[in-house]
Amino acid sequence: MKAIGKTVLAASVLAASAMPAMAHPGHDGSMMAGLAHPFSGVDHLAAMVAVGLWAATRPARQAVIAPLAFMGALAMGAVAGLMTGALPMIEPMVAGSVLVLGALLVLATRLSSGLALGLIVATGAVHGLAHGAEASGNLAAYFGGFLVSSALLHGAGWQMGRMIFSRSQGRLAAGLALGATGLALLAA
Repeated sequence: MKAIGKTVLAASVLAASAMPAMAHPGHDGSMMAGLAHPFSGVDHLAAMVAVGLWAATRPARQAVIAPLAFMGALAMGAVAGLMTGALPMIEPMVAGSVLVLGALLVLATRLSSGLALGLIVATGAVHGLAHGAEASGNLAAYFGGFLVSSALLHGAGWQMGRMIFSRSQGRLAAGLALGATGLALLAA
């Protein structure tokens, strides 16, 4: 029960620290804009932390695979987003990715790592498309900034997961909280 309380507290703090808006246009293309971007909406913040949480469900030697796969897909998606511009329905896809990542946590012990990593890559690509479509100005600085912040949030999620996943109900509570967040974002 203590793990569930810590999970709810951590999720509440993260949700309260992010602005509720899902669309994030108008970044100036600076390193600071890129660093700030993953913190600018609960959708991005929750997804970045969720990848780290999922990594905490893996053995220590495998924990880095999911964040690296997400980061690679995030970078490639950003480049694709630059070329395509804003895609229709990208924000609901970003919100849906939070739901998917919550489901991955709930099902972490039942899904194959390959299937889970495929879904993590897909969510990374969706977030990258949104980032790239919004980018302007100094693209290298902006992309570098959001990749650094994303990696830091993955690390924070992993560390949080290591603290609260000593019991399976901590993982379940985190997954359900993320899933509920994804559903709320989709309903907004």
